[in-house]
Amino acid sequence: MSSDFEVYEQDFGTLTAEITSKVGRIPKLSGDDKKCMVANVEKQMEEARELLEQMDLEVREIPLQSRGLFSTRMKSYKQELEKLDKDFKRSRIAYSDEVNLRNELLGDDGNTSENQLIKLREERACLLDNTERLERSTRRLEAGYQLTVETEQIGQEILENLHHDKEKIQRARERLRETDTNLGKSSRILTGMLRRIIQNRILMFILGAIILLTIVLAIYFAVTGH
Repeated sequence: MSSDFEVYEQDFGTLTAEITSKVGRIPKLSGDDKKCMVANVEKQMEEARELLEQMDLEVREIPLQSRGLFSTRMKSYKQELEKLDKDFKRSRIAYSDEVNLRNELLGDDGNTSENQLIKLREERACLLDNTERLERSTRRLEAGYQLTVETEQIGQEILENLHHDKEKIQRARERLRETDTNLGKSSRILTGMLRRIIQNRILMFILGAIILLTIVLAIYFAVTGH
Protein backbone atom coordinates (compact mmCIF):
# COMPACT_ATOMS: atom_id res chain seq x y z
CA MET A 1 0.00 0.00 0.00
CA SER A 2 2.81 2.47 0.88
CA SER A 3 4.18 1.95 -2.64
CA ASP A 4 0.94 3.44 -4.05
CA PHE A 5 1.33 6.40 -1.70
CA GLU A 6 4.90 6.94 -2.90
CA VAL A 7 3.74 6.92 -6.54
CA TYR A 8 1.11 9.57 -5.76
CA GLU A 9 3.71 11.47 -3.75
CA GLN A 10 6.16 11.52 -6.64
CA ASP A 11 3.44 12.63 -9.07
CA PHE A 12 2.44 15.39 -6.64
CA GLY A 13 6.03 16.64 -6.38
CA THR A 14 6.42 16.73 -10.17
CA LEU A 15 3.06 18.45 -10.64
CA THR A 16 3.67 21.14 -7.99
CA ALA A 17 7.10 21.84 -9.47
CA GLU A 18 5.48 22.45 -12.85
CA ILE A 19 2.80 24.67 -11.29
CA THR A 20 5.45 26.67 -9.44
CA SER A 21 7.34 27.28 -12.67
CA LYS A 22 4.20 28.36 -14.50
CA VAL A 23 3.00 30.60 -11.66
CA GLY A 24 6.32 32.43 -11.86
CA ARG A 25 5.81 32.99 -15.61
CA ILE A 26 2.19 34.18 -15.46
CA PRO A 27 2.99 37.77 -14.35
CA LYS A 28 5.18 38.19 -17.43
CA LEU A 29 2.43 37.18 -19.86
CA SER A 30 -0.52 39.07 -21.27
CA GLY A 31 -3.59 38.56 -23.42
CA ASP A 32 -4.37 35.08 -24.75
CA ASP A 33 -1.01 33.69 -23.62
CA LYS A 34 -1.81 34.60 -20.05
CA LYS A 35 -5.36 33.23 -20.27
CA CYS A 36 -4.06 29.94 -21.67
CA MET A 37 -1.42 29.66 -18.95
CA VAL A 38 -3.95 30.48 -16.21
CA ALA A 39 -6.37 27.85 -17.53
CA ASN A 40 -3.56 25.29 -17.66
CA VAL A 41 -2.49 26.05 -14.09
CA GLU A 42 -6.10 25.86 -12.87
CA LYS A 43 -6.37 22.39 -14.40
CA GLN A 44 -3.10 21.29 -12.79
CA MET A 45 -4.18 22.71 -9.43
CA GLU A 46 -7.30 20.57 -9.63
CA GLU A 47 -5.16 17.52 -10.48
CA ALA A 48 -2.96 18.29 -7.45
CA ARG A 49 -6.03 18.42 -5.19
CA GLU A 50 -7.21 15.07 -6.55
CA LEU A 51 -3.77 13.58 -5.88
CA LEU A 52 -3.92 14.83 -2.29
CA GLU A 53 -7.33 13.18 -1.90
CA GLN A 54 -5.93 9.87 -3.19
CA MET A 55 -2.92 10.15 -0.87
CA ASP A 56 -5.24 10.90 2.06
CA LEU A 57 -7.25 7.76 1.31
CA GLU A 58 -4.03 5.71 1.19
CA VAL A 59 -2.90 7.10 4.55
CA ARG A 60 -6.19 6.07 6.16
CA GLU A 61 -5.52 2.46 5.18
CA ILE A 62 -2.10 2.43 6.85
CA PRO A 63 -1.97 0.77 10.32
CA LEU A 64 -2.07 3.28 13.17
CA GLN A 65 1.42 2.41 14.43
CA SER A 66 2.89 3.36 11.02
CA ARG A 67 0.64 6.27 10.11
CA GLY A 68 2.45 9.11 11.92
CA LEU A 69 5.16 9.77 9.32
CA PHE A 70 2.71 9.71 6.41
CA SER A 71 0.28 12.03 8.21
CA THR A 72 3.08 14.55 8.77
CA ARG A 73 4.00 14.45 5.11
CA MET A 74 0.36 14.90 4.10
CA LYS A 75 0.06 17.99 6.31
CA SER A 76 3.15 19.47 4.66
CA TYR A 77 1.78 18.79 1.17
CA LYS A 78 -1.57 20.42 2.00
CA GLN A 79 0.17 23.52 3.33
CA GLU A 80 2.33 23.64 0.23
CA LEU A 81 -0.72 23.46 -2.05
CA GLU A 82 -2.55 26.18 -0.10
CA LYS A 83 0.44 28.49 -0.40
CA LEU A 84 0.78 27.68 -4.09
CA ASP A 85 -2.89 28.50 -4.61
CA LYS A 86 -2.44 31.91 -2.95
CA ASP A 87 0.61 32.68 -5.09
CA PHE A 88 -1.34 31.64 -8.18
CA LYS A 89 -4.18 34.03 -7.37
CA ARG A 90 -1.73 36.90 -6.84
CA SER A 91 0.16 36.15 -10.04
CA ARG A 92 -3.01 36.59 -12.12
CA ILE A 93 -3.16 40.31 -11.37
CA ALA A 94 0.57 41.11 -11.28
CA TYR A 95 2.91 42.91 -13.66
CA SER A 96 1.42 42.30 -17.12
CA ASP A 97 -1.94 43.81 -16.13
CA GLU A 98 -0.35 46.77 -14.39
CA VAL A 99 -1.04 49.18 -17.21
CA ASN A 100 -4.67 48.08 -17.60
CA LEU A 101 -5.22 48.15 -13.89
CA ARG A 102 -3.61 51.56 -13.71
CA ASN A 103 -6.08 52.91 -16.22
CA GLU A 104 -8.96 51.27 -14.36
CA LEU A 105 -7.71 52.62 -11.04
CA LEU A 106 -7.08 56.12 -12.28
CA GLY A 107 -10.15 56.34 -14.55
CA ASP A 108 -10.66 58.85 -17.30
CA ASP A 109 -10.61 61.81 -14.97
CA GLY A 110 -7.34 60.85 -13.26
CA ASN A 111 -8.74 61.51 -9.81
CA THR A 112 -7.75 58.14 -8.24
CA SER A 113 -4.56 58.01 -6.16
CA GLU A 114 -1.38 56.30 -7.32
CA ASN A 115 -1.19 54.48 -3.98
CA GLN A 116 -3.12 51.48 -5.26
CA LEU A 117 -0.70 51.12 -8.17
CA ILE A 118 2.23 51.28 -5.76
CA LYS A 119 0.55 48.65 -3.64
CA LEU A 120 0.19 46.47 -6.74
CA ARG A 121 3.92 46.76 -7.43
CA GLU A 122 4.65 45.77 -3.83
CA GLU A 123 2.38 42.75 -4.15
CA ARG A 124 4.19 41.74 -7.33
CA ALA A 125 7.56 41.99 -5.60
CA CYS A 126 6.20 39.98 -2.70
CA LEU A 127 4.83 37.38 -5.12
CA LEU A 128 8.18 36.98 -6.86
CA ASP A 129 9.90 36.63 -3.51
CA ASN A 130 7.34 34.03 -2.41
CA THR A 131 7.76 32.19 -5.69
CA GLU A 132 11.51 31.96 -5.15
CA ARG A 133 10.98 30.70 -1.60
CA LEU A 134 8.46 28.19 -2.87
CA GLU A 135 10.92 26.92 -5.45
CA ARG A 136 13.56 26.52 -2.75
CA SER A 137 11.04 24.73 -0.54
CA THR A 138 10.11 22.46 -3.44
CA ARG A 139 13.76 21.56 -3.97
CA ARG A 140 14.18 20.86 -0.26
CA LEU A 141 11.01 18.78 -0.32
CA GLU A 142 12.27 16.76 -3.27
CA ALA A 143 15.61 16.26 -1.50
CA GLY A 144 13.78 15.22 1.67
CA TYR A 145 11.59 12.85 -0.30
CA GLN A 146 14.65 11.29 -1.94
CA LEU A 147 16.27 10.92 1.47
CA THR A 148 13.10 9.30 2.81
CA VAL A 149 13.03 6.83 -0.09
CA GLU A 150 16.70 5.98 0.43
CA THR A 151 16.13 5.57 4.17
CA GLU A 152 13.17 3.27 3.55
CA GLN A 153 15.25 1.23 1.10
CA ILE A 154 18.07 0.92 3.65
CA GLY A 155 15.55 -0.05 6.33
CA GLN A 156 14.06 -2.66 4.02
CA GLU A 157 17.50 -4.09 3.27
CA ILE A 158 18.27 -4.22 6.99
CA LEU A 159 14.99 -6.04 7.65
CA GLU A 160 15.77 -8.52 4.86
CA ASN A 161 19.26 -9.11 6.28
CA LEU A 162 17.80 -9.61 9.75
CA HIS A 163 15.31 -12.08 8.30
CA HIS A 164 18.12 -14.03 6.61
CA ASP A 165 20.17 -13.96 9.82
CA LYS A 166 17.14 -15.22 11.75
CA GLU A 167 16.79 -18.13 9.32
CA LYS A 168 20.49 -18.93 9.69
CA ILE A 169 20.21 -18.86 13.48
CA GLN A 170 17.17 -21.13 13.35
CA ARG A 171 19.00 -23.60 11.09
CA ALA A 172 22.02 -23.50 13.41
CA ARG A 173 19.75 -24.21 16.38
CA GLU A 174 18.21 -27.16 14.55
CA ARG A 175 21.65 -28.56 13.76
CA LEU A 176 22.65 -28.02 17.38
CA ARG A 177 19.57 -29.93 18.56
CA GLU A 178 20.41 -32.76 16.15
CA THR A 179 23.99 -32.76 17.41
CA ASP A 180 22.79 -32.86 21.03
CA THR A 181 20.48 -35.76 20.15
CA ASN A 182 23.28 -37.66 18.45
CA LEU A 183 25.64 -36.96 21.36
CA GLY A 184 22.99 -38.25 23.76
CA LYS A 185 22.64 -41.45 21.74
CA SER A 186 26.43 -41.86 21.55
CA SER A 187 26.72 -41.27 25.29
CA ARG A 188 24.11 -43.95 26.02
CA ILE A 189 25.86 -46.42 23.70
CA LEU A 190 29.25 -45.77 25.31
CA THR A 191 27.75 -46.11 28.77
CA GLY A 192 26.22 -49.47 27.79
CA MET A 193 29.53 -50.68 26.32
CA LEU A 194 31.42 -49.61 29.45
CA ARG A 195 28.88 -51.39 31.64
CA ARG A 196 29.26 -54.59 29.62
CA ILE A 197 33.08 -54.35 29.79
CA ILE A 198 32.94 -54.01 33.57
CA GLN A 199 30.53 -56.94 33.80
CA ASN A 200 32.79 -59.08 31.60
CA ARG A 201 35.83 -58.26 33.73
CA ILE A 202 33.97 -59.14 36.91
CA LEU A 203 32.96 -62.46 35.35
CA MET A 204 36.56 -63.08 34.32
CA PHE A 205 37.78 -62.41 37.88
CA ILE A 206 35.14 -64.77 39.29
CA LEU A 207 36.01 -67.49 36.77
CA GLY A 208 39.74 -67.03 37.48
CA ALA A 209 39.13 -67.29 41.22
CA ILE A 210 37.07 -70.49 40.73
CA ILE A 211 39.74 -72.01 38.52
CA LEU A 212 42.49 -71.04 40.97
CA LEU A 213 40.51 -72.50 43.88
CA THR A 214 39.96 -75.72 41.95
CA ILE A 215 43.68 -76.07 41.25
CA VAL A 216 44.55 -75.40 44.88
CA LEU A 217 42.04 -78.00 46.07
CA ALA A 218 43.28 -80.51 43.52
CA ILE A 219 46.88 -80.08 44.70
CA TYR A 220 45.78 -80.29 48.32
CA PHE A 221 43.94 -83.55 47.83
CA ALA A 222 46.77 -84.96 45.79
CA VAL A 223 49.31 -84.19 48.50
CA THR A 224 47.23 -85.46 51.41
CA GLY A 225 46.25 -88.64 49.53
CA HIS A 226 42.53 -88.16 50.00
